[in-house]
Amino acid sequence: MTELVRISGATLRARLVGKTLSDIDRKEKPQLFWIAISALRVDERYQRKIIGRTSEKSVLSIAEHFSWAKFAPVIVAEVSGADGLYAIIDGQHRTTAAALRGIRDVPCLVMKADFAEQANAFAAINGSVTAISTMQLYHARVAAGEADATAFKEACDEAGVTVCRYPVAAKDMTVGQTVSPARLETQLKRYGRATFVAALRCITKTTDGNIGMVRAPVVEALCTVLNGEPTWGGSDERLIAAMQTFDFFEAYAQARVRALEERCGVHVPLVEIIGEHLEKAFVTQQ
Repeated sequence: MTELVRISGATLRARLVGKTLSDIDRKEKPQLFWIAISALRVDERYQRKIIGRTSEKSVLSIAEHFSWAKFAPVIVAEVSGADGLYAIIDGQHRTTAAALRGIRDVPCLVMKADFAEQANAFAAINGSVTAISTMQLYHARVAAGEADATAFKEACDEAGVTVCRYPVAAKDMTVGQTVSPARLETQLKRYGRATFVAALRCITKTTDGNIGMVRAPVVEALCTVLNGEPTWGGSDERLIAAMQTFDFFEAYAQARVRALEERCGVHVPLVEIIGEHLEKAFVTQQ
């Protein structure tokens, strides 16, 4: 018979610095209950929708091969101000699959958590799971009040940019929508809020809003140019006026071709294209 080994963290205890049992016992322990699916809810402020081929395929697969041996308890929290209702933190897909099979009750681990704690738990549980998109994770971080995500949202709000909750084709977007929160957040940290907001406004506040152009390579190129020539971004009105005649779609198409030829990122030729345009535009303004 295979040897059965006890669970012990003794060999790692010395490496867990500054953490004690009291840190955990200070909060009320979650409890396990069987709860009716009809009493479970999804808070879309931080949760993802079951939309798209991958999510739908996942639910159908769980339903087709349903087994209690594979069904982990659903993590939920009581909905504030709504007695008897629970918000799903983790387990929306398997709960939906159970409902598809006609199951009425599922095992739930009920946590004592306010809204921010729920969103934070969702982000922590799902952050390392491939199936969750950077967009879904971003919205969960914002809902949890995470500092970097909040700072990014505030900068985007100032520039009229919003992050989609799920993948959207450029042709179906509205002005200012983007599907690249992670890469754009990197640009905010690298170049600072003033340059980042100015770059976004070059896109959203010119012509018809350049729908679908709030893309990471475009924003990175704009940030690079404005960071290299600080005086160009010093006056918002002057910069916007200079960018009114810039064709983002034509420039992006040209940059993609050059990027393939030169074996570089799209933002590299875009820096040159945008720089040349602004240099001519500011000369004309003088």
